[in-house]
Amino acid sequence: MLVMSTRERSPLPGAVYGGDRAEKQSLYHLVVSIPPDKARKIGEIQWPRGPRGDARTDFVTVEASDMNPADVDRWFLRVAGKKRKLLIFVHGYNNTFATSAYRLAQITHDSRAEAAPVLFTWPSRGHVLDYVYDKESATYSRDALEYLLTRAAANPNVSDITVMAHSMGNWTMVEALRQLSIRRGRLPSKIKNIIMASPDLDVEVFRSQLVQMAEPRPRITIFLSQDDQALALSRHLGGDIDRVGAIDPEREPYRSKLKEFNIVVINLTKLKGGDSFHHSKFAESPEIIRLVGKRLIEGQEIDGRDLTLGERISGATAGAGASIGRSVGHMVAGRPASAPR
Repeated sequence: MLVMSTRERSPLPGAVYGGDRAEKQSLYHLVVSIPPDKARKIGEIQWPRGPRGDARTDFVTVEASDMNPADVDRWFLRVAGKKRKLLIFVHGYNNTFATSAYRLAQITHDSRAEAAPVLFTWPSRGHVLDYVYDKESATYSRDALEYLLTRAAANPNVSDITVMAHSMGNWTMVEALRQLSIRRGRLPSKIKNIIMASPDLDVEVFRSQLVQMAEPRPRITIFLSQDDQALALSRHLGGDIDRVGAIDPEREPYRSKLKEFNIVVINLTKLKGGDSFHHSKFAESPEIIRLVGKRLIEGQEIDGRDLTLGERISGATAGAGASIGRSVGHMVAGRPASAPR
């Protein structure tokens, strides 16, 4: 994967980036080895159990080096394949560089996405109690992400771009897209997909951001869950305002406003989460992560007929038989005067 970072380099031996903010963004190159499929479950990250790890059972970094900007095109042409697609991933709050890099490696491998993976990693401290610092760092990094998106869209070798963010990373992503739309009058046509996983975004702020993105907008897909405990805490810290990643899409005003903005919602509430916070379901379910790679990144439409808990992913749910299709809708575009609140 290619890495663009606004993190300061770490002084610790063996570490690449820490949690402090750098004055300028930097480029880095990683090659991550993932254990054979028979040795792991889709959605899991097997952390090295020793200083070097065992490639037979662990995720292992086998190559790590600075990258010269002049080498980026050669890297992309080697990695992207014939379709020349790009997947840019923005991690969330409480993530170290290592956790964000291994998460992107897991998403890329498990989704079988035919796209060159780029990690945009911002200065999260990787500590639960540093929520406010992380939020400021996410804002600090929006200009660098806008620059990355601008350069990627201008590259003639790139056919289309999917931007995917998790949790607080959605704040950085949507802010960068809003700025880019305002600056250019609209978003570059190569940005085809915006995937928002468990977005830690105030619904009223998200409404304002969407209004400022000129039409036509890229396809927006939101993965949400009403049992997301991390977003429940964020709501408490944010003045008891709903977070986008935990709304009930069947309840008004959300239902009608999602239609107005042509937003597809995938409600994962019935899925059993792999962590106690139920905050990373999008990357842990085999059906969901493959939906990302084989349908969304490929540019296919999805609707309520694509997924039902009972028929497709019953083994991973807390309540088999309940339909996920009620909250998976290809919505009809409407006026840009309002958005989810």
